[in-house]
Amino acid sequence: MLKQIVHHARSGADVTYIPGNHDEMFRQWLPIGLEICGIRMCRESEHITADGKRLLIMHGDEFDSVVRYAKFLALLGDWAYTTALVVNRWFNAVRRRLGYPYWSLSAWLKRQVKEAVKAIDRFEGALASEARRRGFDGVVCGHIHHAEMRDVQGVRYLNCGDWVESCTALVEHHDGRLELLDWAELNRLSFFSPRQVRVPETA
Repeated sequence: MLKQIVHHARSGADVTYIPGNHDEMFRQWLPIGLEICGIRMCRESEHITADGKRLLIMHGDEFDSVVRYAKFLALLGDWAYTTALVVNRWFNAVRRRLGYPYWSLSAWLKRQVKEAVKAIDRFEGALASEARRRGFDGVVCGHIHHAEMRDVQGVRYLNCGDWVESCTALVEHHDGRLELLDWAELNRLSFFSPRQVRVPETA
């Protein structure tokens, strides 16, 4: 995956890397405009879709009160999340041996926690408010590993999720239409009915 991204960047594609709380050591280089292998690093960016919508692009941890004000809780949560990913890997190894498709145990556990659901709602509201305040049509972020695409407070909230736990990605079609791809769901559909799966053409 990384080799493909570097290849596209060296071939002329505009690639921007936005560090988050898991790789915040890179943020100290942002003021000097660091660029590696044609990949530009910055704290946030702007994207204009093919149909003219202005989107604010950021990681999103700046709007997570736990990360900003309670480092100990953030580290504890990070440890719990890492542990859940390890368990998830073994869990799915067993499922594969039994002939079942991939299923995210860690994502399911997160959805069961009521306070986590409330935190997600607050996070989405904070990001949407910031985008609206700055005159954007929408905001694209990650951080909470919860893929979502919906209208919040009059702006489009787009969370790409992640490629580790939920295996999701946000893509733009040639006409500006945005879509969330769920690899796990596509894999499940392929598992049960291979001929019915079609991966959408993306920009």
